[in-house]
Amino acid sequence: MRKNAPAKRTPRKRSGSRNKQPWFWRLVVRVSLVVLVLLAAWTAYLDAVVTSRFEGRRFEVPSRVYARPLELYDGASVTASGLQRELELAGYRLGRSDSGGTYRRNGGQFEIYTRGFRFSDGQEPRRRLSLVIFNDKVREFTVTAGPPSAIVRLEPAQIGGIYPAHKEDRVLVQLQNVPELFRGALLAVEDRDFYDHFGIAPLSIGRAMLANIRAGSIVQGGSTLTQQLVKNFFLTRDQTLLRKANEALMALLLELHYDKDDILETYINEVYVGQAGTRAIHGFGLASQFYFGESITDLKSHQIALLVGLVKGPSYYNPRRHPDRARSRRDLVLRVMADTGLISEQEASRARGQPLGVSARASYSENRYPAYIDLVRRHLARDYRREDLESEGLRIFTTLNPDIQYAAESAVSDTLTSMDPDSERALESAMVVTARDSGEVLALVGGRDPQFAGFNRAVDAMRPIGSLVKPFVYLTALQHPDKYTLVTPVEDRSFSLVFDDGRRWEPKNYDGEERGEVPLHRALSNSYNLPTVRVGLDVGVDTVRTTLQDFGVDGEISGYPSLLLGSVSMAPVTVAQIYQGLATSGFNTPLRTIRQVTDAGGEALSRYSLKVKQVADAGSVHLIQYALQETMQEGTGSSAYRTVPEALTLAGKTGTTDGGRDSWFAGFSGDLLAVTWVGRDDNGPTSLSGATGALPVWAGFMARVPQHGFSPVVPDGVGYHWVNSEQAALTDEGCRNARLMPFIVGSEPEIEISCGGSIQRRVQGWFEGLFR
Repeated sequence: MRKNAPAKRTPRKRSGSRNKQPWFWRLVVRVSLVVLVLLAAWTAYLDAVVTSRFEGRRFEVPSRVYARPLELYDGASVTASGLQRELELAGYRLGRSDSGGTYRRNGGQFEIYTRGFRFSDGQEPRRRLSLVIFNDKVREFTVTAGPPSAIVRLEPAQIGGIYPAHKEDRVLVQLQNVPELFRGALLAVEDRDFYDHFGIAPLSIGRAMLANIRAGSIVQGGSTLTQQLVKNFFLTRDQTLLRKANEALMALLLELHYDKDDILETYINEVYVGQAGTRAIHGFGLASQFYFGESITDLKSHQIALLVGLVKGPSYYNPRRHPDRARSRRDLVLRVMADTGLISEQEASRARGQPLGVSARASYSENRYPAYIDLVRRHLARDYRREDLESEGLRIFTTLNPDIQYAAESAVSDTLTSMDPDSERALESAMVVTARDSGEVLALVGGRDPQFAGFNRAVDAMRPIGSLVKPFVYLTALQHPDKYTLVTPVEDRSFSLVFDDGRRWEPKNYDGEERGEVPLHRALSNSYNLPTVRVGLDVGVDTVRTTLQDFGVDGEISGYPSLLLGSVSMAPVTVAQIYQGLATSGFNTPLRTIRQVTDAGGEALSRYSLKVKQVADAGSVHLIQYALQETMQEGTGSSAYRTVPEALTLAGKTGTTDGGRDSWFAGFSGDLLAVTWVGRDDNGPTSLSGATGALPVWAGFMARVPQHGFSPVVPDGVGYHWVNSEQAALTDEGCRNARLMPFIVGSEPEIEISCGGSIQRRVQGWFEGLFR
């Protein structure tokens, strides 16, 4: 029987590798292509970021604001304490005067080693000076080293800056101006193979690890200098794998496109090396000044080592806060510098023996005078865009006098503390000080806490000025000498005005008294209200308003009669503006805070020269100056001489508003004009008048500053005569009540009174009367 043949087996299809393998590899290839395309696109994007940002790199360098430079010469007016404060403000170090930015003091004897400074009119070289301060004057002034000169300008202290929003600050330097020793030390510590790698250096990472193990601390970094620059310049500080990958890729791209020296120079200007409040210190150009008050070109080996060491941790190794850590770090860097042959072992040993040498306070710091800087910014806004001020590295030379600013701040703080000792500290104050002859703003205090960068009362506190308006009322009248002179009798009697709407206004004197007829000069010096209103109504409220506008008031001024008693509101800086005209014989002299603006290289861009305009007759203003001097000698300002030396001739005026809400004083000497306001921010009442509130602050300031008395020049067309002002008559010098007073020529009294009291008309006047 034949066996059936076995059935043919149909082979089973494998569901596995032979069919799936082509599909899997196709997927891998496709994914790889996508990844490569994305990587290429990402690389192209990063390349565009690197090239566009680096080629168009333009560091935002803030503008620097400087005080006026102090000039030293035989006879210069300066106190010993004031000179020391200015040196400290500029970052000078007390000790041996053996290097730039140092000084030594023994009582009034000073030895100063200046740093030099580049002004727009040339370089002021380094010099060593010797001088003595005696009776607030410079004596025995000598240049003991450096080019001889009879007058030496110290470099001005930087008092602030105008910073971009990110608050980064730097001083740009070119690589060719960075000392070879500095470059060598930086590369020895941070990237020894910088000129050999292509942006990343795996071998350097291993060598840095080994060096750090041997030293027992971090001496070298693993990242290349190019990677550090990429991290600082392009990326965030996030410690992620993606950020590290981007850093490495961008470092390669940066090295591909740019020269090593270009990269190194950018790093030197970009690296973060410290903090000053909210302001970040970037670059070694600024760091050398911030920590040592020196240019990077003048640093010594121990200073270079400290700055290079700060790169690893500017906060941790901050030499001002952690001097022991900073010294240890510096000494490690010095050891590396010796090991790499940059300096000898002997020099390294000497450098380790040096103190850190960091200045006690940074020569470049936050805005020290926020109220003053605020006014500077407003003046700059007339000519410069904000973005240019924040990024172009302009140098702004102001008129601020640090010694006078200190005196103003002290007077405000000390006087208000004695007036307002309670913890509430309800009283506030503001002060503006100018040069009497030029209108330069020498000092400005915005509140009792001068470091507070908030509401600037000196510029923004619009308050009624009270009796400060009275000199302008009487000036308007005195410009009509045929009708008004200083001895013209004016009525000190009450009256009332009824307006069209039925409202009644009845002005009163501050003390409520009435005195009948009084001479005009006494009405002003004693600040009587009733005569002022009568005279103002006679000459016209609109005319008085025009006088105020001519002297510099650019805000709205009410035309109501209450203007005559100071209902107009002004900021202290505006009051200083109008009183400047009284102090300068009728010239509208715009206040200025800026002398010059230069670019970063020292080329002058703008000069702010003195501009004046005659707005009132000099003779009439001279009469007001006389009355304001009388105010200080006999009137409402006489209490100033409890503080100020009697020999110092002053002129000034008190001002008070209802309820003592505003206490004012404005006055001047031969050198200075100062305006002071005291009151409450909530406009609440106080028990103060102008004489008991603002005047003590003003007098406290004046007593602190050496100056000359006010001695006005008698203008043409003005003559002085002995008069009995109570009777508006000429008299003899030796007679009782005789007073030597100025008159516009031809307006002096025609009546004479003898010492015995008999009255007679002048012969000349009698003859003149025959022919009229």
